[in-house]
Amino acid sequence: MAGPAETRHNETRLKALAEKAKRDLDLIRYPRTDWMKRTEHNGQPVLDVAIIGAGQGGLAAAFALKRLNIDNVCVFDRAHRGGEGPWVTFARMITLRTPKYVTGPDLGVPSLTPRAWFEARYGNDAWEDLNKISRHDWQSYLDWYRDTLGLPVENDRSFQHVAWENGVLKLTFADSAGNEAVRYARKLVLATGIDGGGCWNTPAFIREALPRERFAHTSEAIDFEALRGKRIGVLGAGASAFDNAATALEAGVGSVDLCLRRKVVPSVNPYRWMENTGFLSQFAALPDLLRWRFMAHIYDLNQPPPQDTFWRCRRHKNFTFHTGCSWDAVRMEDDEIVVSTPLGQKRYDFVIIGTGFTVDLAQRPETASFASSVALWRDRFAPPEGEWHATIAAHPYLGDVYQFLPKTASDPKAPMLAAIHNFTFSATPSMGLSGSSISGMRFGVERLVRGLTRDLFVTDGQYHLDSLLAYNTPELVSTEPPVE
Repeated sequence: MAGPAETRHNETRLKALAEKAKRDLDLIRYPRTDWMKRTEHNGQPVLDVAIIGAGQGGLAAAFALKRLNIDNVCVFDRAHRGGEGPWVTFARMITLRTPKYVTGPDLGVPSLTPRAWFEARYGNDAWEDLNKISRHDWQSYLDWYRDTLGLPVENDRSFQHVAWENGVLKLTFADSAGNEAVRYARKLVLATGIDGGGCWNTPAFIREALPRERFAHTSEAIDFEALRGKRIGVLGAGASAFDNAATALEAGVGSVDLCLRRKVVPSVNPYRWMENTGFLSQFAALPDLLRWRFMAHIYDLNQPPPQDTFWRCRRHKNFTFHTGCSWDAVRMEDDEIVVSTPLGQKRYDFVIIGTGFTVDLAQRPETASFASSVALWRDRFAPPEGEWHATIAAHPYLGDVYQFLPKTASDPKAPMLAAIHNFTFSATPSMGLSGSSISGMRFGVERLVRGLTRDLFVTDGQYHLDSLLAYNTPELVSTEPPVE
């Protein structure tokens, strides 16, 4: 643990890096002209872009807009300051899963990269010795990034509802005290993360059979200390299931059984293949059939637990994993949870569910009001016989810059949908990796923001022409040479 003197030294280096970043941005700041039209609705200023979610994707989008001199922007997040995203809330891995050299929020500015921040805080040797960045350091980096760039974020703003009023989006928010507030915006970006297209999924047969205090999803707060000495069952094959199993073991539980439906633990991580310039930048340009086939293979492979996460569990003698062990039914018997599996009955005191999330816009309050109008992949594309994939089919089928599309062109909600951009994980089948993925953020943010800029400029085309016609600032002010 760093002492007071070292802490002060680190803070000094981080402040110096922040000043360097500001200097770098000033050096490349062009154009410098304030060009956006300002509007009002019901006597209230209208934001050009409202961004929901102040995690990595929302912050990077706000920065990218700022670089294009679109500064009438606000980012809203339901969490209190420092608790945005999963990193210090329900994420239970020790480090990020991405390689340490992956960049994203910096958008190509070297002094804003995670490496520059890490070296300023810990030194160059520490970076060389580093395997992967810890999740706590990643949150600290994002906090520093937000402060350095002066990004406009309002915390404790839970997005409740969106409506369309005379060509403007009416956004309703509530704070933790239940107070409501209304803001207006021309464009809305949903940067609400991995579950932003639906909700975390706990199977109904578990929800309906067990008392609420006897199970938790991996996305929820869990009092692991209260589980000390108890028998824990974990359902799931993904990295978060193993993360939670490891956290429980380290907290001193009696035992952990991790059960997965698959016959073998997934081992190939398609995300490492996906980290190439062609896929990250041009996936959205592929025809539907190829995008469908890419995603079918990626989703069927699933993302395995990293090797260090697997060993984090395996080093505990009271950890067991069972392949080919789906949970077919659960029930309470006296004070025990009884789980029926193909391998026989298993008995636990508490169960943790790592079954991921469901893509269903109707399940989220911010999208429920227009969910029935949104075109899904199953509405726009019919795969060849034998290639149906229910998971992909349920995802929204997006336009070229992440905008929702209507099921039918005549839908009265079509204009509103065109103003709402889905920068969540549910954009993946349409757009590839984007805002909820560090790996794809640089390319996804660029596509999103260029599209927002295009739409805003084209909508205001007559205003900009009028501005040109009214422009009369002389550059040539004299035809006579200056007096020596």
